[in-house]
Order: sequence, then structure tokens, then C-alpha cells
Amino acid sequence: MVFPGDYRAAIAGTLAKTGVAVYAAVQMPTEHPQPDIAQIMTTLTSHPLRRVLNDEAHARPPVAIASPARLSTLTLLFGDDDTAQRAAFVELFHRLGLPLPDPRSAHHTGIAGDLTVRWALHTEFVRYTFILSGDCVDPFERTALDRLPKDWLASLPGELMVAIHAVLLPASQEAPASEISQRWFGGHDLIGAEIGDNNGVAYTDLRLHPDARLSEGFSRYVVIDRNMGPSQSGRMLQRLFEIETYRLLALLALPEAKRQAPELSRLGTQLRSVTQRMAEQSDTDALLLDELTDLAAQGEQLIAESQYRFAAARAYYKLVERRITELRESRLPGLQPFREFMERRLVPAMETCDTAARRQERLMTRLQRSTALLRTRVEVMHEAQNRALLASMNKRAALQLRLQETVEGLSVGVLTYYAIGLLSYLFKAGKALGAPINAELATGLSVPLVALAVWWGMRRLKRTVLH
Repeated sequence: MVFPGDYRAAIAGTLAKTGVAVYAAVQMPTEHPQPDIAQIMTTLTSHPLRRVLNDEAHARPPVAIASPARLSTLTLLFGDDDTAQRAAFVELFHRLGLPLPDPRSAHHTGIAGDLTVRWALHTEFVRYTFILSGDCVDPFERTALDRLPKDWLASLPGELMVAIHAVLLPASQEAPASEISQRWFGGHDLIGAEIGDNNGVAYTDLRLHPDARLSEGFSRYVVIDRNMGPSQSGRMLQRLFEIETYRLLALLALPEAKRQAPELSRLGTQLRSVTQRMAEQSDTDALLLDELTDLAAQGEQLIAESQYRFAAARAYYKLVERRITELRESRLPGLQPFREFMERRLVPAMETCDTAARRQERLMTRLQRSTALLRTRVEVMHEAQNRALLASMNKRAALQLRLQETVEGLSVGVLTYYAIGLLSYLFKAGKALGAPINAELATGLSVPLVALAVWWGMRRLKRTVLH
């Protein structure tokens, strides 16, 4: 809509008084034409990481899961090279007849009929999640893994860390916790709670149950979908799987903490022995310094072996706490909820790891203080030796100066003696030539003059050299 000039000015003034901005709804004719949008876009330069950082908000999105469904998840640890993990994943998609994923991606989801395959690559582990829709009489005997090639499953690279079977049941199949325990958990005490603001229920016993594919067995989860729907069910199951995965990954630091406990005690005992001998001064400082250096090297070795594991354990533990919070759980009568179980079982393990890390820091701090103290004592000793050496050098310099002055006096006498001898020969030669000279008298009178001249010459030469 285009207004004439007077009406345009009136409308703009009215809107300005009311505090309303004039936008494109009132089209103002301009002197310059509007630029082409495509031309503007070609002039903008994006940061090379813009798309990567933007897509990070959508990394590893949960999969919508409708009940009933059976799920299996496998988490495998690997080293620094993830080439074998990517190759195994591509091979699985190829054998299932699915489109091959982007080889650079860190997560991918494929659907082959009623089977959904989800793959996620992390820093030190890879997680496979297999979702099989549909009901089953015994979901923990006929699992989603039955749809996978057996030889591919047996040749998976990496070390299996987490293996979980889960079943998602509709609200019509909900049963009391005691019945669920007897049916699928061997009568063990269950851990469970209402999740998702009471829209679902989750049960587990966090034990390893027998399975034909793995001698050590699989963990089991039973989730009841009261009113969650596929999207919330997918998010809750992913959080439950992540809780178990991050729990075990956090516990990887516990054996290392226990292994280092006696080593740290031994190093602490040796350090006390060294500091005691430092106080008694029973050994040489060089020997004590060598022992402290050796203890420091051993302490640094312990830190290098465990620093990454302890830091990762703390990060994984924080993720466990965050995922439990995201469950929004409510207590079920007679059952221990997930947060309470983790606080009773996982927190002591994390405190053990933190204690080991703090012992390492305290040990290295003590070593630094002891080394600094010993180094200070050595420096003070060296300064005392340097002062004694300087005093000795000053004494020698004074003696050399006195000796030099004595030599200078002797030199004046010697030079005077030789000069007088030459003058005596000169006077005798003049007398022999008939000159009226008393050679003996002239020689005797010239001695003071010659001595004075030699002394003055020596002094001037000395000043010239010193200058």
C-alpha cells in the first residue's frame, strides 16, 4: 500500500508519537532500489566451523520409540583410532541393505523394516542401539540382536563394556514390581521409579543376566509407557542407557585408584624418611637430592597413568547426575529410585578416585617443598663456600700485591746498580781521555739521582699500565 506524501508524513508522525515503529506494512518509496537477496548472500563469508557448531545442538538426537518394542544396546571401548569402528558400522549397513552413512559423521540412524539401528561414536567408546518394534512373549530371550548377522556381531572390534536388553511395554501390560521381578529379574531387588512426570515407569536390578551371546550376560531394563508417547519414550530410554553407560565408564577409574593407593603410601613413607634425614643431616645433600628426584619421577609417573582416567570419571559422573535429573523420577513404594542408588553406590567410588587424585597432589606438593628446602640449603652452603673462596682470593691478592711492591723495590735497586755501573764506565772513559773528572766522586754523586730517576720511571710505567 502506497500513501501520498502528506498522508505518509501524518501517519509516520502519529505512529512516532505512540511509540510504534514504521515497518514494511507502510511502504515508503525510496530513492534507491532494494538490493537482490541472492546478491547479498553471496557477499557473506561464513566461519568454517559455523555449520559444525550449529549442528552440535542436534547431535545424537533420540529416536521415537512406540510401545511395545525391544531394545538392545552395546557399548565398546576402543583406542585412539576409530577406523575399525567406522568400518564395522559401514559393513553392518551394507549387509542390512541400508544406505551407507557419511564416513565423517559421528552418529547415524538407519531403518530396515521393523529394525532401527542407531550408531553413535564418542571419544573413547562407540554405542550401538538396536530397536525392534512389536510385542513378544519373552522379550529377553528373543531380542533385537537376533536380527543381526551372527558373524558380524562376533567380530565387533573393541572391548565390550556395556550390554543391555530393554523392553518397552504399553500401560495395559503393567504389573506389580514383585511380579516383574519374578518374571524377568530372577526375584532380585529392583531399582525403579516413575519417570517423565509419572508418565512412565522404569525397573532394573543392574545385574548381569545370562545370555547366549555373552558369557557374562546382559543387564535388563523394563519400561512401562503409561502416557509418554514415542518421543518421550525414546528420550527416557536413551537416558537410562546413558546412565548405565556413564556409570560403568566412571567406575573404570576405581581399579586404578585402588592400585595406586599402596604406591602412594610407599612414596609417602619414603618421603618422610628423606625429610627426617634432611633434619638430622646424616647424609650428603647430593644423595638426598637424588632420592627426592627419584620420588618426584615416580609420582609424576603415577599422575600420568591416571590423570585422564580420573578426569574422565568425574565428567562421566556429572553426566550420570544430569541424566538422572532429566528422568524427573518419583519414588515408588518399596523401591530404591535411581538417584538414591547412585548416591549409595557410585558416590563412594567417585570419592575414592577423588581421594587418590588429592593424595597425588599432596604428595607432589610435599615433594616440591622438600626439594625447595634442600635446594635452599644447598644454595646457602654454596654461598658460604663462595664467600670463603672470595676471602681466600682477596688474601692471595693482597699477598701478591705486597710481593709485587717488594719486587718493584728490588727492581729499582737492581736498575740503579746497573745504571750506576754504566755511568762509572762512562766517567772513567772521560778521565782517560783527559777530561778533568773524578770518576769515583762523580759515580757516588750520581747514585741518588739515578735511583730517583729509576723510581719515578717505574711509578709512571705502573700508572700507565693500570690506566
